[in-house]
Amino acid sequence: MARRRNDRKPQRVKSSSELARDELFRAIRECGVIGAPEEDQREWMDDTIAFMAERYPDLAPADLDYLKELGLRFCQPVIPHGREHTAISREEANAA
Repeated sequence: MARRRNDRKPQRVKSSSELARDELFRAIRECGVIGAPEEDQREWMDDTIAFMAERYPDLAPADLDYLKELGLRFCQPVIPHGREHTAISREEANAA
């Protein structure tokens, strides 16, 4: 019988800040906060960061601030569709 080689690399244990970040991103996707008005997003984020502070007590205030900033940026669309047009005409938009 042939021996199997274990080609897997040992998994690195994630830090508390990495775990909190991953959990926050999952919560953002699952809770529908992405499509909410900015004021509601900020309120939701404040509550969620307060929860994260309790869940991960070893996170420093600076870590929580950074986590909040990341979360708010994650809630924003990559391209702000429909807010303003940059091309004056269709021809200008298609010109390269």
